[in-house]
Amino acid sequence: MASFPEGTAGVRDSGDAAEAELSTGIAGFRIRHAELARGYGGLGDPEDPAMVQAMQMVLHIPKIDPPRRGALLEAAAAATVALCLDERVGPDGEWEQRFLAWKRSRIRKVARRARGAQWLAANEVDGVTVEVDGAQARAFVPGRVGEVDLRIRRLQINGTDLEHDDPGPADPDLPVLWVNAKLGMTLGKAAAQVGHASMLLAGALTVDEALRWSQREFRCAVRESGPEQWASLCEQVSRGQAVAVRDAGFTEVAPGSMTVIAVPGQY
Repeated sequence: MASFPEGTAGVRDSGDAAEAELSTGIAGFRIRHAELARGYGGLGDPEDPAMVQAMQMVLHIPKIDPPRRGALLEAAAAATVALCLDERVGPDGEWEQRFLAWKRSRIRKVARRARGAQWLAANEVDGVTVEVDGAQARAFVPGRVGEVDLRIRRLQINGTDLEHDDPGPADPDLPVLWVNAKLGMTLGKAAAQVGHASMLLAGALTVDEALRWSQREFRCAVRESGPEQWASLCEQVSRGQAVAVRDAGFTEVAPGSMTVIAVPGQY
């Protein structure tokens, strides 16, 4: 049996355990990333509309001193991808089956608004909350639209919007999610679309790039693009340097509209 100097055995054991835990954590992340990288959809909609799968998300928008629109969209994007790579959606995780049922169907997201007690209650429902510059958004474990938790179902977003802001140049190390300004999407629609974009981007990255992004808590920048810049971004998509969200056209925009283009950061 190996012997250690007095007082060091516990340290050595602790270090080995930490290293093993880290290795196991990375292995789990690789499995979850591989599932995300396989793509989405493939199954048609069920005949019963109540059986349609969707991810709900809630944006925290207090009446007094509401957050910046851009920061709120960044929080929504980060919360979405964080949930999609959370250990609880992985093999034998408590959210695995609900997540996979949604991911393998048509990818739908529904954004809602909460404030005060509504926001506190929403945080009791399974999901992931992200805060960016004081703006908070929570992405919930997906499920059937007919079975949405009452604390979420009663929340709406109709008539809610925030002024467009110009936060300046994005951090060059962060991914940038460029929103197609020409489409004039509402806040709720834009939140769903940047959520799609963060998922697509994570799946398109190598696992090591995605892991490094996760270590930055999936921070990203959301900016709006005018027509001239949009044309350049589309060229990046065609060259495989960026990923695009093409909307199914269920709400607000025409089917096939390119709503968001995600450009990777520096990893």
